[in-house]
Amino acid sequence: MTAVKQDHYLAGKLLLAMPSMGDPRFHRSVIFICAHDEDGAMGLVINNKMAGVDFGELVGQLKFESDIKINFDKLNLPVMCGGPVEAARGFLLHSSDFMRDDTMRVDSSYGVTGTVEALKDVALGAGPKDMIFILGYAGWEAGQLDIEIQQNSWLVVDPDHDLIFDGVPEGKWTRAINKLGIDPAMLSSFSGSA
Repeated sequence: MTAVKQDHYLAGKLLLAMPSMGDPRFHRSVIFICAHDEDGAMGLVINNKMAGVDFGELVGQLKFESDIKINFDKLNLPVMCGGPVEAARGFLLHSSDFMRDDTMRVDSSYGVTGTVEALKDVALGAGPKDMIFILGYAGWEAGQLDIEIQQNSWLVVDPDHDLIFDGVPEGKWTRAINKLGIDPAMLSSFSGSA
């Protein structure tokens, strides 16, 4: 039986933390939603760079055995803090040109792969064209994300390839808000509903 994607589910969308967000761990976060259904949601923060963590060093610690010399200088991906859940678990959020058996295809443009083999592919130059490496993720129980959205904690926007993969991570929230034509200074830290 094939699962039918419901229109109200947010897989493939971006969440922008609103000033009313009560959790300081998500202040000005931009989160790519990987999965969302009646059981809950899972997403990856794409704009919170981890200080002092080097992707090349992480890959080097895995000690891949290969006759190909890995150029660690070219492995200059920033490492993102994807959220507070399973902070040591790594994920590649990537373009759809890289799909493996264990890849979670989010939609026709994006996939998420969380295996050592995917990192090996990246290290050997066979990885995706566009990617972000992320440790940890954000998770919501059934209905929790929907409630947070109703409370104006998150703004839901369509994904933007350039916003996801390009630019300084710390500037992604402001870029996303500006693309919507909203002046960030005009956003209220107080929320309400009509």
